[in-house]
Amino acid sequence: MADPMTQSGQISSSLNASSTKESTYSVMELVYWRDPKKSAVAFGMSLLVLLSLATFSVISVLSYLLLALLCVTITFRVYKSVIQAVQKSGEGHPFKGLMEQDLTVQPETFRKYVDVFLTYVNRAVKQVRHFLLVEDLVDSLKLAGFMWLMTYVGAVFNGITILILADIILFSTPPVYDKNKTQIDKYIELIRTRVEVTLAK
Repeated sequence: MADPMTQSGQISSSLNASSTKESTYSVMELVYWRDPKKSAVAFGMSLLVLLSLATFSVISVLSYLLLALLCVTITFRVYKSVIQAVQKSGEGHPFKGLMEQDLTVQPETFRKYVDVFLTYVNRAVKQVRHFLLVEDLVDSLKLAGFMWLMTYVGAVFNGITILILADIILFSTPPVYDKNKTQIDKYIELIRTRVEVTLAK
């Protein structure tokens, strides 16, 4: 008979794997523009937030976002109240359906996402130890070279600019690659072959 602790660990790991696959699938759906409306909203909102953070402080951006949301909800509530008063209808609160939804986070759901997060944290800690404590000299030297190059990148761009560029590349590259996959793969293979020939020489 299997140990209950082992069984619970196996169930937890399978849940973590399935939730990770689901989240990865939904991200891929967004960046490949499978649903153009959702992708456009995600791209527009992420770009707007990053551009706002480039101009204003985090506190200002959060305050403006919440203020804009409050303006929309208050205006809609007042509008619906006026319409109900004019038409003498008893529809009630316009956000009643949303207010009745259960938004409480279930302990199982919370634990599932914490487990997924801990998996990534533990993996990152192992990688940091591997590089910084020079477990493999070549890997540590590669990291040192990469960090040295990043000092030059940091001198040209700040963090927000890099995030804005990454956001644009994330949402623009996959659909372009999807449409021109054959030609791009051909050129990548050609470049890879030339690099290998050059390195061999």
